[in-house]
Amino acid sequence: MPLELVTVPCLKDNYAFLIHDPGSRATAVVDVPEAAPIRAALKARNWTLTHVLLTHHHWDHIDGVADLIDGTEAKVIGAAADAHRLPPLDLALTEGDSFWVGGAEGQVIDVPGHTVGHIAFYFPQSALVFTGDSLMAMGCGRLFEGTPDQMWQSLCKLAALPPETQVCSGHEYTTSNARFAQSLEEMTPALILRLDAIARARDAGLPTVPSLLGEELATNPFLRAGTPALKAAIGMADAQDAAVFAELRARKDNF
Repeated sequence: MPLELVTVPCLKDNYAFLIHDPGSRATAVVDVPEAAPIRAALKARNWTLTHVLLTHHHWDHIDGVADLIDGTEAKVIGAAADAHRLPPLDLALTEGDSFWVGGAEGQVIDVPGHTVGHIAFYFPQSALVFTGDSLMAMGCGRLFEGTPDQMWQSLCKLAALPPETQVCSGHEYTTSNARFAQSLEEMTPALILRLDAIARARDAGLPTVPSLLGEELATNPFLRAGTPALKAAIGMADAQDAAVFAELRARKDNF
């Protein structure tokens, strides 16, 4: 049975995600910007928190952990490489490691770039990947610690997942990301449809995440850095894919 997924808005533009295994009633949260909205979402569903999954060390992804797990037996899971910058971990993992949330197997993907210790959590049976601030809806995270080459390789790993995978990313940045994508290329049918869907969702006060990986492959310029059409659009037809990505990231930083 697939995991149940709940998107929980936090702070100004962050998201946490609850995943619930109906069979075992195990429930995990991915990233904890603040405790109160997550606690309210758990209470509304009568779910008991059993796991906390952390993608990276930035304060707006971990600051609510101590408050949220106080009085619970929830296990905190994160990257071994980042253990010195995360809340105390019960399970420290590296790429290729697996873990379980009830009956659901999660897999760890190393995705440095935004930070050097960033990881993603992939649940293949439920077609869910939690990408934090690596791959984002219509975009990717700024390179605060890693290099363009590192981030490009991270995005390539995520792009190789099945296109029906839901990408659960950490922020509501989709509108500004979409405007940047629109500035780069001619308006393809896929991009027109995506821009319209984003506008309608935001007008209704709804999140634009999760998004389908297939949509990201068709419309996210950072995933399209290796395509001839995108390369030609920015005047880099003969450039290496990673160099095109680096140029896109630099342009977005100043957009």
